[in-house]
Amino acid sequence: MPRLVMKFGGTSVADLDRIRNVARHVEREVKAGYDVAVVVSAMAGKTNELVAWCREASMIHDAREYDAVVASGEQVTAGLLAIVLQSIGIPARSWQGWQIPIETSGAHGSARILGIDGSKISAHFEERREVAVVAGFQGVHAPTGRIATLGRGGSDTSAVALAAALEAERCDIYTDVDGVYTTDPRIVSKAKRLDKVSYEEMLEMASLGAKVLQVRSVELAMLYGVKTYVRSSFDDPTDPKPGTLICDEEDIVEQQTVTGIAYSKDEAQITLRRVADTPGVAASIFVPLADAAINVDMIIQVVSRDHATTDITFTVPAGDYARARTLLEELQPKIGYESLEGATDVVKVSAIGVGMRSHAGVAAKAFKALADKGVNIRAITTSEIKFSMLIDAAYTELAVRTLHSLYGLDAA
Repeated sequence: MPRLVMKFGGTSVADLDRIRNVARHVEREVKAGYDVAVVVSAMAGKTNELVAWCREASMIHDAREYDAVVASGEQVTAGLLAIVLQSIGIPARSWQGWQIPIETSGAHGSARILGIDGSKISAHFEERREVAVVAGFQGVHAPTGRIATLGRGGSDTSAVALAAALEAERCDIYTDVDGVYTTDPRIVSKAKRLDKVSYEEMLEMASLGAKVLQVRSVELAMLYGVKTYVRSSFDDPTDPKPGTLICDEEDIVEQQTVTGIAYSKDEAQITLRRVADTPGVAASIFVPLADAAINVDMIIQVVSRDHATTDITFTVPAGDYARARTLLEELQPKIGYESLEGATDVVKVSAIGVGMRSHAGVAAKAFKALADKGVNIRAITTSEIKFSMLIDAAYTELAVRTLHSLYGLDAA
């Protein structure tokens, strides 16, 4: 029988009524002839509550015990969904990550999946025609036998990895939206749901602020060719909408130059003034930041007329801004900059589309359009299928709306 993996996020399983609704979605696919594995998140708000309890117990706590606590949210949901499925006549059992097993690295709180053995679940499919309800977001660090969690959004990654391991026909990610949109519908009312989007475009969208899927889940889908749908769990289970298919670029017949506009408020800007323009100076800045696990995104270097000094501007996640600033201030004697300036009231706005590969001047149109609206661009980065601009946060909505219209997405 064909296999299907379904994943339901926290809002989809927020209470027992919604879990019963999820069970109806699962029932539909079982009756359609699929062997189904369901990956579930914790009930909405539960993970935050568990994290808060850990911090209340002790601000400095063992990451292994933290994982043991926060992983319990998904385990509760998996058990409840299995009970509900059984109550409507569908054989089901819950699985925790270590029971499958999903093997992970030992980076507790942000572990990466190293491998999944799907043979046990496959055996239950063949012998018992039983739905596997899997607790997402978690696995086991084999050398220690300890539970390890995958970081926020990790249930998406669990689902895609499981789909690859089971050689599933597809992986359906159910959320509170009915697909991937050209931009945030809360900002642009004319935003349209995309029927299809390529893995590469979705990877860029996810990394640049679109919160529909976790970045790692898209990486795995692309690596293993897992066809992934983003769908709404709030659709009528008897008549669901198709959602958005994330697939190979070759599977998309018509491709627009720009597919979507994303934005990220999780940005902070740091500028080091009058740094000596000598070999190794960039390493003296960015190696310590990397060693501190602070991700650097945009980097701009402007050399002075006498080529003796340079100004270096870069961005870091807003949550790491204070830590990055403190680190650089401590390194000032070694780096030798004259002053450090910072800003947290900035936003990164990006345009993404594989069509950029074959079209010239796509970014230039955006620069002119924003200039005409009085929007100043602080920094720019580009790649083959996207460009990003750092702007003042006050102009976020204006910039997103302007670009959405500029590239014809209002009428997409």
